[in-house]
Amino acid sequence: MLKVFIKSFSELTTKELYEILQLRSEVFVVEQNCIYQDIDGKDFKAIHVIGYKNDKIIAYTRIFKPGDYFNQASIGRVVVAENERKFGYGHVIVEHSISAIEEYFNEKSIKISAQLYLKKFYESHDFKQIGEGYLEDEIPHIAMIKN
Repeated sequence: MLKVFIKSFSELTTKELYEILQLRSEVFVVEQNCIYQDIDGKDFKAIHVIGYKNDKIIAYTRIFKPGDYFNQASIGRVVVAENERKFGYGHVIVEHSISAIEEYFNEKSIKISAQLYLKKFYESHDFKQIGEGYLEDEIPHIAMIKN
């Protein structure tokens, strides 16, 4: 069972921040073999959606109000630990992120920059591709919108 907590940057404990950065690095840098600057200064503005299982962070996203990342509200850094993906926690954390955007920002329109291989995953949450694909950190991405 995934327990989800939503916190601002200043509400994160040092341990939570460490586990979040460790999980993001584990997946985005090591697993995906992508050298990029994960710590980008945007975490301060974000609301953090944190999924715990057995007192360990295994799923995470960060959400932004309109204007902080895109013109629309947005979800980014969607990540689930590799050994936990088979349980559907990606869907759970994205659903909580969509709800948090509605609750915290009173917004329904959400824009994301999605890795291309996850297109069907995001379509299952009513996101639609807009425009052509592009490379971000040498990984194929697409812009998607949910209205």
